[in-house]
Amino acid sequence: MCVVKTLPYNFTLTVSFLALTLPAGAQDQQKAIELNPIVITGEDAGATASEPVQADGYVAISGRSATKTNTAVKDVQQSTSTVTQQQLQDRATTSLLDVLSYTPGTYVGQYGFDPRFDGFKIRGIDATYTGVFRDGLRQLSSPNGLFRFEPYGVEAVNIVRGPSGSVYGNSSTGGIVDIISKRPSEETLREIELQTGSYQRKQGAFDFTGAVNDDKTFLYRLTGVWRNADTELGDAVKDDRFYIAPAFTWQPDNDTRLTVLSGYMDSTTGGTAAYVNEYDPVTGKSIGATHEFAGDPRFNDFRQKQGWVGYELDQRLTDNVTLHQRARYSSLAAQWDYSFQNYPGTSDDKNNGLVADTYLEAELQTGAVEHKLIGGLDISYARTRSFSGTGSEPFTPDHIYVPAYDKEDRQKQSQIGIYLQDQIKFDAWRLTLGLRHDWSKSDLETGVYGEALSAFSRNDSETTGRASVGYETDFGVTPYVSYGTSFVTNTGVLKSDGDDAVRQQAVPTLGRQVEAGMKYVLPNTNAYINAAVFRLDQDNATIFEASSGINQQIQLDLRSSGFELEGGTTLDNGLSLIAAYTYNNVKIRRLTAETEGNTLNASPYHTASLWADYSFVSGALTGLGVSAGLRYTGSSFGDNSNTPVLDNKARLLLDAGLRYDLVNLAPSLDGMRLQVNASNLLNEVKQVCTSGFCYWDEGRKITASMRYRF
Repeated sequence: MCVVKTLPYNFTLTVSFLALTLPAGAQDQQKAIELNPIVITGEDAGATASEPVQADGYVAISGRSATKTNTAVKDVQQSTSTVTQQQLQDRATTSLLDVLSYTPGTYVGQYGFDPRFDGFKIRGIDATYTGVFRDGLRQLSSPNGLFRFEPYGVEAVNIVRGPSGSVYGNSSTGGIVDIISKRPSEETLREIELQTGSYQRKQGAFDFTGAVNDDKTFLYRLTGVWRNADTELGDAVKDDRFYIAPAFTWQPDNDTRLTVLSGYMDSTTGGTAAYVNEYDPVTGKSIGATHEFAGDPRFNDFRQKQGWVGYELDQRLTDNVTLHQRARYSSLAAQWDYSFQNYPGTSDDKNNGLVADTYLEAELQTGAVEHKLIGGLDISYARTRSFSGTGSEPFTPDHIYVPAYDKEDRQKQSQIGIYLQDQIKFDAWRLTLGLRHDWSKSDLETGVYGEALSAFSRNDSETTGRASVGYETDFGVTPYVSYGTSFVTNTGVLKSDGDDAVRQQAVPTLGRQVEAGMKYVLPNTNAYINAAVFRLDQDNATIFEASSGINQQIQLDLRSSGFELEGGTTLDNGLSLIAAYTYNNVKIRRLTAETEGNTLNASPYHTASLWADYSFVSGALTGLGVSAGLRYTGSSFGDNSNTPVLDNKARLLLDAGLRYDLVNLAPSLDGMRLQVNASNLLNEVKQVCTSGFCYWDEGRKITASMRYRF
């Protein structure tokens, strides 16, 4: 504990601190982590580390994203979902938005087709910037520098709805998405995949893992993707990518495991992915999108390079006490060139940051009461820099130019948080209590590029907490109630309305939520049903407007209430199923007199989804798998004034998949699989408007792949 208390608050010394905790010695080998497509990751009772996810097919059994401890899903008194490895494979997801599209409470369609950012909401609250985590650590981002994720490099995705501030600190009131990276396994896996499809798609991928030495104390994993592709906007908006992710594990005995996770991705897409809007001549506001591309293919690249390296250390200190430590350094550089109706713009953004989390986990018993306690300290440091400029003259058929930078923003943010959580079991009762305090500092310099910048600084301190109670009945139903709060410091500059003198940093966002629900695990069946009702309030919520191609921020107060229902199963007869429904009512509590009490734009009241997959396990069709999915999004408003002309109509999208294991044709083809997936199979494309600007849904997209495991 004395080492934890002396954690220095700077990058150089933090590395030294992290090195001090590395264990020495090598004795027994640890039990293998299986990579069966059904069981994502698992461990025996003697393993030191709690794996991020354990699942059976489409059904999550346990995980650590909600509580930072290995806890059964039924014992978490909070609404959660898991997109398992089998789901990722069956649906052949190509983006984070694809991954989230079948989970309740999550809305991914507010910007229609836009491959630049993974914009999404959880329970009506924008979580794009403050709700994304990687391997239990917040992914630091900036307004124009959002980290992207490659689904092929993902083992599973955990969605935790509602505030998680009591254990994670800086995080969205709506919830978090924890993306679990693929990690090394003792079981050997060698996989190569080739893919083609719509819009000239050409992709190659590989995934190799196994033991380096005979006693399996060193494990490795290497995952990579190369892609060259266009989009439905042709080569004006590319979808190119190079991704490589090495990972290593050292497990000298049953008490120690150290895993290093790293990666690099270089991607290029379109700087403008929007359509020309029509505007009302009186009000000057958009009245809808045309089908005319708003950009210029000659000046339309958005190239982003990102890299990260981190580790997870799990060290058992005694039979009942384990030290956990996670840390990651990440860096991103983005060059964004765009034009909107012939007027160009450009930005150059860089951000880098360090996050580190160290906590002790102890299992204790006081009489008939069992305790699982964690107490820890985490730190984060982020530094962002953005240069941007817009052109004053339009492009011509014979002339394009790069506009000069005219704005500059620099920001540094640091945070220290301490927290304590107790998960209590008494007979059939389940109680979780959590408390956390954060100290944060933000320094902002902003103004005209190349001139003296205006400086702003603020220090904030906030306590967040969580209390929940549940009761596990004999027939598998666990009702619960919970209350939680959140605290988020925001990057970036508030909307200035053209006046640089009033540009200032966003103030922190505060949130609170009440939730009641139930979790039902069907007896003797790999199936579950979860339901929850909730009401959350958010003060100084941050919304990003990007209709002009430049992200600008506004802040407002919101209230979101609703109901969620989810069920899933994977059966021995080859059938897997997930279904979800959400009712969500998001109201503006404070913005302008005109909008107070209105429904927040791009917030549908009703969403629902159903995905079914069937694998033939006997007979002549053995090895064949078929799947189909429906995604329904109800109507919503296209701006905060709730203007009728911008109403977003309801839509129903159909997805489908087909796969076949070729070993059933000939033994020599063992390990080969052919698979075809289609999203929006019926090419249902409608207008969707957000913040008063209108887009179009992504149309039909088909991918075909051949996978070989050897």
